[in-house]
Amino acid sequence: MYRKKSSNWRLHADFIFFDIVFMMLSYMLAIITRSDNNLKGYMQMDIYYRGMFLLAIICFIELVVTNGYDNVLRRGKYVEFVSTFKHVVVVMMFFISIMFIFKWTKSYSRTVFILTGIYSFISIYLVRLFWKLIVNRFKFFRIDTKTDCLIIVSEKSKIDDVLANLIPYNKIRYDIKGIILIDGDDMVGQQIQGFNVVCTFDEALKYMCKSWIDGVLLALDRKHINEEQRILESGLIMGLVVHQSLGIMADEPGKKQVIDRIGKYTVLSNAINISSTGQLFVKRTMDIIGGIVGTIFTGILFLFVAPAIYIKSPGPIFFKQTRIGQNGKKFKLYKFRSMYMDAEERKAELMKQNKIQDGMMFKIENDPRIIGGENGKGIGNFIRKHSIDEFPQFINVLKGDMSLVGTRPPTEDEWVKYDLHHRKRMAIKPGITGMWQTSGRSDIIDFEEVVKLDAKYITNWSIGLDIKLILKTFFIIFKSDEGSY
Repeated sequence: MYRKKSSNWRLHADFIFFDIVFMMLSYMLAIITRSDNNLKGYMQMDIYYRGMFLLAIICFIELVVTNGYDNVLRRGKYVEFVSTFKHVVVVMMFFISIMFIFKWTKSYSRTVFILTGIYSFISIYLVRLFWKLIVNRFKFFRIDTKTDCLIIVSEKSKIDDVLANLIPYNKIRYDIKGIILIDGDDMVGQQIQGFNVVCTFDEALKYMCKSWIDGVLLALDRKHINEEQRILESGLIMGLVVHQSLGIMADEPGKKQVIDRIGKYTVLSNAINISSTGQLFVKRTMDIIGGIVGTIFTGILFLFVAPAIYIKSPGPIFFKQTRIGQNGKKFKLYKFRSMYMDAEERKAELMKQNKIQDGMMFKIENDPRIIGGENGKGIGNFIRKHSIDEFPQFINVLKGDMSLVGTRPPTEDEWVKYDLHHRKRMAIKPGITGMWQTSGRSDIIDFEEVVKLDAKYITNWSIGLDIKLILKTFFIIFKSDEGSY
């Protein structure tokens, strides 16, 4: 019978318990340190009790949502140091933010915040190291105590990669008892990375029947489908658990896979990247917070920008244009108008000056359509130079059409020119900023380079990468760079 793996946070409930407990103890120690012989007065304040429970809730949510215990038992001291630091910083940031929103910070000592963070980091880091030492030495402390004895059935060209992916889990979840190579009869009795090649493929079923193993891992290429099917059917007859490596069967660059269900069907879902519900929740939360702040700034900028635009070019202050969003969905994109009213009509006659090859995007120097752009120092140039025209897009972010970080949304006329590989860049929501925008957009005139950068972002996407790109955007926002309209 197959024992389904527990979800990550339930599997490490012990670590969650210790983190929360020592976070609360650090909070109490911070209050004691700051009490100045007035501990009774501090502890009589209800607000400090509320803070303690709020801290525990935030700590639990952060650990579950961010999957903070991924490979925790195999992480080294440095990786654990970084992981603990990130955990404490995020928790304290949310804790202080909530306190500020509800105006509880007025009754709080700032020293308590600082000391709580310091004490939490030191205690949680040391407890994690200690508990990992105990758990790895004494199996009965683990929630998931059973180790599966596995035989690996693979081929010469795959076996090194298979072992590299399994060895970190060896003796924790899996105990590799031996290797059988479908094309390695001459290697019987030899060792590969310390594991014995136990028999030929022809003797595999006999060996599996007579040996103490819990299951078989099949890591074979598609061309060996018949041999794989024979091991699968015979293994089930013997009552063994047979694991088929779908990743090996369809091992291609730029592809990630996950088992899912659609209706009553069990399916293998293939994508260029896979994100968890927790990651998407954090990204959308960042978008909402950023969208609210950005929309407020948009309103403030409107008071100054609107008169300047209208005086130079009477007409609407905002520019609306149909753009293509995630997976081809159309939406209305908002900007402060930095061009004259006939800008779209004049675009065709200026297309021959386009710096982007094949007309996949539009970008020219000294665009005459920009308001006051005849000498390069008009209001339109100023708006575009400092990316002020982009601020209304925070409204698109709030609506859910865009994200803070993503790819540039193409226009309809650009979209119809896309080849198959170009569409990859629209696999996510478009963003106000992104890898292309922060990688020297003035210097990139080859659309294929843009596609490569966008594909790189999507393939390697993480919350950390989004934060990095947002910070990088702040550093370059005041550089002279007029983007496409």
